[in-house]
Amino acid sequence: MRIGILSSGGDCPGINATIRGVGKTALTHFGMDVIGIKSGFQGLLNKEYILLDDESLSGLLNLGGTILGTSREKPFKKLRDGSEGENPQIIIDNYKKLGLDCLVCIGGNGTQKTAYKVSQLGLNVISIPKTIDNDVWGTDTAFGFHTAVDIATEAIDRLHSTASSHKRVMVIELMGHKTGWLALYAGMAGGADVILLPELGFNIEKVNKAIQNRVLKGKPYSIVVMGEGLTIDNQKRLSASYISQLIEEGTGIETRTTILGYVQRGGSPSAFDRNLATRLGGHATEMISKGKFGQMICLVNDEIQSIPLSEVYGKLKSVNPDHDLIIQGKRMGISFGV
Repeated sequence: MRIGILSSGGDCPGINATIRGVGKTALTHFGMDVIGIKSGFQGLLNKEYILLDDESLSGLLNLGGTILGTSREKPFKKLRDGSEGENPQIIIDNYKKLGLDCLVCIGGNGTQKTAYKVSQLGLNVISIPKTIDNDVWGTDTAFGFHTAVDIATEAIDRLHSTASSHKRVMVIELMGHKTGWLALYAGMAGGADVILLPELGFNIEKVNKAIQNRVLKGKPYSIVVMGEGLTIDNQKRLSASYISQLIEEGTGIETRTTILGYVQRGGSPSAFDRNLATRLGGHATEMISKGKFGQMICLVNDEIQSIPLSEVYGKLKSVNPDHDLIIQGKRMGISFGV
């Protein structure tokens, strides 16, 4: 058999480890041929690829980014006339020209949607979820999330000393798109005093009251962690600087903003994510060998399983208001602004 591998969407720690997991298992255990498709689905449209062998797959386990490159190309986007243009047929033609028996797609929600549409063309597809946002439906977690939590937690730890020294409120904005998984996990691990999640919304008066109550208890500084997807009435996205302004105006306490940004997505994957990537990649190759296609490989109750792409398509995994970390956080006096 001959398989192709591509990575699509934003970069994320653990992609290279996954490419390695798929490729080495395919080459060593199943005797498959492996090619790497460059720049995501854009590379598939342009038929840009490299041969992957044991040498090219060495040294990838701890390497950040993706050796294949990535893009946010959406080959099935609608044109002005409402059609998808020539892209679907180009994908079919290039899949056949490359002699592929299966295409392995590594990516987040957008990639899962595209992978499903590729499978609907009658092509063999297996997908592997990756995201620092932890918002891919159908898997307990995806590689990249734990690494991002570690990075964000360290940043919050460092802000504690600055906030306490200057008796300030520090507002730190974390990634996550429309979900607050990263803000919740890093905020709790970093000892944040206020955690604002897109799923819960917030009341600024309750936020300010929580900060003022800390002052009354002899704690003149506070750490506020917010997800980037925080909105007003599920419409207008709120910036960290705007939240800082509301807090400073409402409490009279000097407030500063930190936007952690792309550093959350960079660098080497954690040990957990390296092992998860290896497990997901190996299982994907096993599924291919058994002829089981149209599936997303996932982690459920610490077991590697798979779920039909048709069940993942168009869904988003959001933070449940009854999540245990939220419940325990509230019991400990942490404010969620609601």
